[in-house]
Amino acid sequence: MLITDILEKNARLYGKEIALIEREPAKNLRRQITWAEFDAQADRVAQALIATGIQKGDKVVQLMMNCLEWLPVYFGILRTGAWAVPLNFRFQAKDILYCAEISEAKAVFFGPEFIDRIEKIRYKLDAMVKTYIFTGPEHLKPEGTQGIDKILWSGCCEKPCVPLDLSDEAALYFTSGTTGKPKAVLLSHRNLEFSCKVENHHHNQTHEDNFLCIPPLYHTGAKMHWFGNFIAGAKSVILKGVRPEWILETVSQERVTIVWLLVPWAHDILIAVENGEINLKNYRLDQWRLMHIGAQPVPPALIKKWKQVFPHHQYDTNYGLTEATGPGCVHLGLSNTDKVGAIGIPGFNWQCRILDSRLKPLSNGDPGELAVRGPGVMKEYYKNPDATAASIVDGWLLTGDIARMDSNGFLWLVDRKKDVIITGGENIFPVEIESFFMDHECIQDIAVIGLPDERLGEIVAAIIKVKPCKELTEQELIRFSEKLPRYQRPRKFFFDDVPRNPTGKIEKPKLRKKYAGRTESLQI
Repeated sequence: MLITDILEKNARLYGKEIALIEREPAKNLRRQITWAEFDAQADRVAQALIATGIQKGDKVVQLMMNCLEWLPVYFGILRTGAWAVPLNFRFQAKDILYCAEISEAKAVFFGPEFIDRIEKIRYKLDAMVKTYIFTGPEHLKPEGTQGIDKILWSGCCEKPCVPLDLSDEAALYFTSGTTGKPKAVLLSHRNLEFSCKVENHHHNQTHEDNFLCIPPLYHTGAKMHWFGNFIAGAKSVILKGVRPEWILETVSQERVTIVWLLVPWAHDILIAVENGEINLKNYRLDQWRLMHIGAQPVPPALIKKWKQVFPHHQYDTNYGLTEATGPGCVHLGLSNTDKVGAIGIPGFNWQCRILDSRLKPLSNGDPGELAVRGPGVMKEYYKNPDATAASIVDGWLLTGDIARMDSNGFLWLVDRKKDVIITGGENIFPVEIESFFMDHECIQDIAVIGLPDERLGEIVAAIIKVKPCKELTEQELIRFSEKLPRYQRPRKFFFDDVPRNPTGKIEKPKLRKKYAGRTESLQI
């Protein structure tokens, strides 16, 4: 079933029930819409776009921060047969222009946070973009744009008569670009429908569940995790803010049952509890049944501590990538908490292999490139046949991640292929070192990178973020690292913040650039 039809079904069955809630604690704001309103707003967006000339196969850019309007706009675009093109809200003007030009965008939805960036490139965008729709307040609406409020609440809400098929193209997602320029991933309606089934199969959402969405909706991770609730017609909360007290207040007051967290946010909650900044007795948390994490490697020490603080929680780790329609091609499974540290087993209707450099399957225990196959594999990298051919081989998607499979069929993520450090001929996987150091009680976050070295090629460097109210010295870290094999021990430590993108991935290119050349006084 098309996901646009799932929305129509939810409106028919649960029309008067709440579908989406938006909370913005910093401004003490709360808004909500029902399933009937959600469905009608998607129709109004679609009709407004069709009235401006948008046709099936056109591309519509969506440049919006998380808000109540985000999903109705997304579904409205899909109902026209156009491709939704959600963009990273951190993209600068040049990145926005690059993505718009690749997609040949005919329309752009943008929020108030992006006025300056759009104005910088407006003279170039105007050559292809015919319609600009502003999703902010009317008094800030730039000249030459339509306002979203009139469309959502007073526009035509008839169902568009656009024939759609599961094989049709649906959305163009640009990768985060942590290892280079973002690539355009083309997903079909079948990909999106399959993602709904995968998420619901893994986490057993029912109509009674309530999902808390915090990560950015432009990313497949947040949206495709929400899909599990969506297919069940269950409500969800969009939270604008990541403070531990805001998360727990929302879970308590909205009776949230499922929360997907990124590693830094889970750390922040545990630290706030540990420091006494948060008293869990002040919140109603008995209904919170599942906390799961994805988008990045998860330190086992974090989950061990989480289970001590929240012993009744189910836990799952999800592995995925944009090219596989988001999370779920590998998942730990709710009953496998004894395997924390692994990314899990092949997800619902997915297959996995570990391959060598010649793309031959490896024996259990040997590290190699993780390849996945299933209905979630993208159609292609749009306008990039060479990259597509290099990434999809006989239906298998090469993930670019190094993993190994144990004798029980569980997959263990070793590292990103491009992040492997080669020092003196030895392959070193930063994730293994990061996981080791996260056992230290004073470390809040860590990134391990390779830095150039004339003699060894590269040496291991660790960027350490210390927990608040804790102290840590380089000598203490050197002593702690003595439990590691000598070749894995960092030769240099830096005390600094660890930059992460909105989906929680460490921005290692930034760190390599920042610390390049700073290899003096190496610790051995």
